[in-house]
Amino acid sequence: MQAIRVHSGGELRYETVPDPEPGPGQVVVELKAAALNRRDLLVREGVYPYPLPLVLGSDGAGVRRDTGAEVVINPGVHWGPSEEASGPEFEILGGPDHGTFAELVAVPAENLFPKPARLSWEEAAALPLAGVTAYRALFGRARLRNGERVLVLGAGSGVSSFAVQLAVQGGAEVLVTSSSDEKLARARELGATAGVNYGTEDWVAWAKDRGGVDVVIDSVGSTWPQSLECLRPGGRCVVFGATGGTDAQLPVRPFYFAQWSLLGTRMGSPADFAGLIAAVEHGAWCPVVDSVRPLEQAAEALSRLQDGGHFGKLVLSCS
Repeated sequence: MQAIRVHSGGELRYETVPDPEPGPGQVVVELKAAALNRRDLLVREGVYPYPLPLVLGSDGAGVRRDTGAEVVINPGVHWGPSEEASGPEFEILGGPDHGTFAELVAVPAENLFPKPARLSWEEAAALPLAGVTAYRALFGRARLRNGERVLVLGAGSGVSSFAVQLAVQGGAEVLVTSSSDEKLARARELGATAGVNYGTEDWVAWAKDRGGVDVVIDSVGSTWPQSLECLRPGGRCVVFGATGGTDAQLPVRPFYFAQWSLLGTRMGSPADFAGLIAAVEHGAWCPVVDSVRPLEQAAEALSRLQDGGHFGKLVLSCS
């Protein structure tokens, strides 16, 4: 088969590799499309030091070779028995196991879910990692309730696009931040009621002037103190990334005086993934696809992801 593998030094190669051999409990999926995540950049850069060469990619959709069923892949493998957090054996497809930037992939049968019929292959491939991360952040961790107000940081990313649409579907009012007026406008098209350009305006003061929010979805990391300031008393800040830095310093007394909650999250359980699929089935929204490229142009897609100019998910056509 053809695949995109990362080699020593972060070199990407589009090359011929052996077809995957399914292990116990696994099946082979003929991939129609795969999607990029920031995790792919971290694997390529060696932040996650997996054995190389390695086929990149966590997201994918395709056809089961054994049954012919159209499926979408849950990239979270071996979650574990608890819904509270993933267990010690939890892994994400695309490191250390080979991923979806290929024509074929072997995955546990339990990680395959029926592809929502109304989604294209590209939309279905865009759904898994970012979609389940947003779903768990909103509903598994924040316990979002109808009528609450949510602030989503960084309009335009895959997770934030899903978070806007899922929160609106859940009956919430959604606010967003971005450094791009164009991305703010795109987020309003997805259902956000308002947005603030943090490059030209104090986004914390902007949120507080509107009465604050019940939930903040924060993938930046270094913004934890500011995100907490935006919360109403008893509010929840859900965090899952560190795109802006890995360290944050919090003032203690305001935190406990306001009885805020700071909640970590990571990907999602099989139950979360099933909930995401159900949300798609009962909704009218679709994953936002920024652009689609052939598999051999994965390097160009990763460059666009690195530059941050995209809105929604970057997708590769695998067949």
